[in-house]
Amino acid sequence: MSNILVTGGAGYIGSHVVKLLTGQNESVVVLDDLSTGFEDAILGGATLVKGNTRDRELLDKLMAEHKIDTVMHFAAHTIVPESVEDPLKYYGNNTVGTHTLLQACQAANVKNFVFSSTAATYGDAPTGPCSEDMPTAPINAYGMSKLMSERMLQDLDPVCEMNHVILRYFNVAGSDPDGEIGQSTEKATLLVKVAAEHVVGKREKLYIFGTDFDTPDGTGIRDYIHVSDLAAAHISALKYLREGGKSTLLNCGYGHGFSVREVIETVQKVAGPTVNMNVEEQPRRAGDPPSLVAKVDKIHKTLDWKPQYDDLEIIARTSIDWERKLLEKRGG
Repeated sequence: MSNILVTGGAGYIGSHVVKLLTGQNESVVVLDDLSTGFEDAILGGATLVKGNTRDRELLDKLMAEHKIDTVMHFAAHTIVPESVEDPLKYYGNNTVGTHTLLQACQAANVKNFVFSSTAATYGDAPTGPCSEDMPTAPINAYGMSKLMSERMLQDLDPVCEMNHVILRYFNVAGSDPDGEIGQSTEKATLLVKVAAEHVVGKREKLYIFGTDFDTPDGTGIRDYIHVSDLAAAHISALKYLREGGKSTLLNCGYGHGFSVREVIETVQKVAGPTVNMNVEEQPRRAGDPPSLVAKVDKIHKTLDWKPQYDDLEIIARTSIDWERKLLEKRGG
């Protein structure tokens, strides 16, 4: 049986992918230092190894002992404002970590590699959806650290038998509809997560960062994709590679966006009239572009992927349900 190494598999997106993989009886090894992940998020009997992707000795040992032939790489720091304030933290963990992991993959003759990238590689995108072939110009260290990792994969491709799929995520949101796992990250910055925390009383206020963008209502527009649909895209990417698919780069979103105000209105609608949301406007955050929406023709042509949760109310509801569960589970 082939074995899959999932780096960052105890984190938000990685844990949802691990759930799908183990649900299909795949043999999964999770590598996670648990700095932002949670051991109880790893479902289905996957093996957890505590460590990080910069530990070459550990990586070589894992590759050999578990006969890894596929790597899904999620381990990364992901907070845009923090990357502006502490860029070397992001280059060290994200870029150097990927470099070390790729060295280990090449040495172990890994066949398939699925990489968690980001729409932050596009930077200040022009009006209209972002296509995979448009120029990349990251405006923060997070986006640049991921773009550098993409480039390493692409440069390695002609000289290595390992094929890859790079998935550029847009705004990931929501939680497992079954309620088994969700976004549990402390001090999260993603809007839907923060709004859901506000609804259940974890935050006194909900902030809108920037009301003067060149958008219809002045607030930033993003393409919000449900985490379970994103996880399913990884399963489709793995299938594509196993069937002989060539290395490729794909946007992963729904192809339409919502403004910050529209998201807050939807969260309020789902929360119900008994919830009084306290919203405060603030200046823009460094590194935030006005709009990021995916052009998704390529992913639909390339992968056998059919999103099931393309509905902002479902995204909001699963987020709020998870926050309520966390209150019971971890005491707030």
